[in-house]
Amino acid sequence: MLLTNGKKRIPIGYEDFKQLIDSGFYYVDKSMLIYELLHSGGQNNLITRPRRFGKTLNFSMLKYFFDINEKDNAYLFDGLKISEHYEELAMYRNTHPVITLSLKCAKQGDYREALRGLKYEIQRQFINNKFILDSDKLADEYKDEYKKILSMDEDAVWSNSIQLLSICLKQYYGTKTIILIDEYDVPLEDAYFSGYYDEMVRFIRSLFESALKTNSALEFSVITGCLRISKESIFTGLNNLAVNSILSNKYSESFGFVQSEVDELMEYYNIEEKSQLMKKWYDGYLFGKSEVYNPWSVLNQTKEWFDDKDILAMPWWANTSSNNIIRTLIGQADDETKGIIENLIHGGSVETVLKETVT
Repeated sequence: MLLTNGKKRIPIGYEDFKQLIDSGFYYVDKSMLIYELLHSGGQNNLITRPRRFGKTLNFSMLKYFFDINEKDNAYLFDGLKISEHYEELAMYRNTHPVITLSLKCAKQGDYREALRGLKYEIQRQFINNKFILDSDKLADEYKDEYKKILSMDEDAVWSNSIQLLSICLKQYYGTKTIILIDEYDVPLEDAYFSGYYDEMVRFIRSLFESALKTNSALEFSVITGCLRISKESIFTGLNNLAVNSILSNKYSESFGFVQSEVDELMEYYNIEEKSQLMKKWYDGYLFGKSEVYNPWSVLNQTKEWFDDKDILAMPWWANTSSNNIIRTLIGQADDETKGIIENLIHGGSVETVLKETVT
């Protein structure tokens, strides 16, 4: 699993924390996200970041740290920064059941297919934990509802399914459940452009409210995505939601690479002479007060330069996701706005007011 000269492999596209650590890939340590989350996070934490900034990998890391069923993998964190706080965090380390949902499965052309994708993703969580049905700890009425989800019964109440699973897990393990929801905005963005936004909002709102608001079995949740969806659409009544956008100082260094991490990476792969070019191409993001590099671009370009230092820098981030929203807004823009965009393209700048409440 090593490069030809003994250097660690660069993890391009790997999203499973265990696979990355066990296979000896180069890893930029983001484990202090766990510490910051437990010390300053709320019960429900929304973190929005652009695509290709390590959200899914960080989610995988959170699962391996908190999940009561991952005790055999506790060693994955040995030697990382979080290991210095093992004693302080003992009450959370592999002590809670964890539900993990990725809503990217709902990127479909119509509501029926999108809902089907969400149901299969939810059902997968029930299948992974179906062994708890053999326990006497679960109330019979919960077992009946659990089996309806497993069999895709028409009478299953899908909007309350995550709450149901978390209650069953609490009854079985005797401790509250942690809920991780990745790419929460994908179903809504796709629904907006496909014409079924209102239907999808109603379902997601019911799913979130039952799981995150009126759920006595919830320890805490972390929700990630690219877009800031307004509270009025899917988080109605969820007063305990802590929103952490790219303007927030919380978790500002947990997603993406800061300068010291890029310097260490380039020194390890003996490409320090490319540092100014790396900065010119892939720096430029500001999360809170932290200057951040795009990790997808940095890792890809590092691999290229390690193989051949004469290779030109590439726009790796381009075409990694849909640009429908930007394309639509530019298409509808007036001449003044188009002039501003042209100014930016030619290296100019613009001063404006950011309104976080705009969906």
